[in-house]
Amino acid sequence: MGTTLKYSRRRTREVTFGWVTIGGDHPIAVQSMTNTPTADVERSVEQTERIAKAGAEIVRLTAQGRKEGEALAPIMTRLREDGCHAAIVADIHFTPEIAMIAAEAVDKVRINPGNFRTSNGELQRLIEICRRRGVALRIGVNHGSLAKRIFDEWGDTPEGMVASAMEFLSMCRSADFNDVVVSMKSSNTRVMVHAYRLLVEAMNREGMDYPLHLGVTEAGDGIEGRIKSAVGIGALLADGIGDTLRVSLTEDPENEVSVGRLLAEYYTGRTAEFEVRDDAEYHPTTFVPRTNYAPVTHSEITAEYDIMEATTDNPTHEWRAAILNRKDNRPVVLRRRYEENDPERVAIYAAADMGQLLIDGLADGVWIDAPALDEARVTDMELMLLQASRLRFSRTEYIACPSCGRTLYDIQVTLAEIKARTAHLKDLKIGVMGCIVNGPGEMADADYGYVGSSPEHITLYRGREIVERNIHQTEALDHLIEIIRANGRWHDPE
Repeated sequence: MGTTLKYSRRRTREVTFGWVTIGGDHPIAVQSMTNTPTADVERSVEQTERIAKAGAEIVRLTAQGRKEGEALAPIMTRLREDGCHAAIVADIHFTPEIAMIAAEAVDKVRINPGNFRTSNGELQRLIEICRRRGVALRIGVNHGSLAKRIFDEWGDTPEGMVASAMEFLSMCRSADFNDVVVSMKSSNTRVMVHAYRLLVEAMNREGMDYPLHLGVTEAGDGIEGRIKSAVGIGALLADGIGDTLRVSLTEDPENEVSVGRLLAEYYTGRTAEFEVRDDAEYHPTTFVPRTNYAPVTHSEITAEYDIMEATTDNPTHEWRAAILNRKDNRPVVLRRRYEENDPERVAIYAAADMGQLLIDGLADGVWIDAPALDEARVTDMELMLLQASRLRFSRTEYIACPSCGRTLYDIQVTLAEIKARTAHLKDLKIGVMGCIVNGPGEMADADYGYVGSSPEHITLYRGREIVERNIHQTEALDHLIEIIRANGRWHDPE
């Protein structure tokens, strides 16, 4: 026999910021992000403390401008006076100067390499402030927002995301600054998983052991958002990758924490291991999924399918070993029994167990055996799982940001309104984004986009093309529907 498959965490260096240490043997840390205006110190402090009380070790606040950046110091003072020990992170996008202000106040600064210049010494100046104050740095690469020079060479690809991250990591190492965390986020679970795996390979080649922060961007809300997050994050946790994580939901930020805790704890203490024969071929960063079988739910299984049950505490590796060791060419259906009567837990656990095999093209169907749940609800979960894994599109997909202090309208209410009028459509992806900072780039996979452009005003997109600008929010959804109708992709509900 050949390789042994088992769950084990990838060894990374320890990085300490504030009262939190990640990497090494430390548990996976869970974080969330405020959606209050950061310049409103009182509201931001109150929400940060609620998020921390919900169980988040790390809380991030946006700092898109000078007034937001300057509000971070009084926010930090208030939090520490109140006894809140959560590590506080400033999220920077377009203004490197604000990163310098933020680094004088917070525990960690997150920068997007796509919007941070490297040729004029800005990164070096930021590193020196971080070094002086003991502040950590997150290199946060986002699919859809790569620098033009990276995009021109690599395109909007996982390889381009890795090239962007490695450039900044190399600069940090050259400056002998190693309090660094990296993330490679995308709303597309396949892109996200592929990018992180490629990054780990690239770091291993260079002898780098920086910890990784995991997340699926714009996952949406409800059970669908939880499944999408669990597919992407769970696939990497099963690989042993990940030191912190955030579940990005278009809901109150406290809701993200409980889901993140479930995912982080689900992988703790797994013991089962399995042997894979020497001639089994599997390369997770280059595997091309087979397409000759239509992905199925439990109610669609026929005799031609090979149903593979998992019974150990390590189902993902149990299935992988069984699939790689088999000589049978029949399509594979993953089946596992879940005794929980909580639909959220069943959905998260099943997505975490099965998502990696679906993304890697090793399975052709799913069977969530949940006797405590209604069969129609289970089938709906299975369809969501197949869609989150990018195998079968059976419903409108909403690439919806979780909102933050940059959001220009009530995104939770708006998402519910958009769903109410468009959920009957099939094979459409609609981006619902709070602002232009992440919107146009991170909804790169969307067919249509609804993006906040100024307070209560929306800009509408077809793909990456602007169709209408600055429509008042009271009219924007009607305009979006008319654009879909004009493209021949609308039908009335049955």
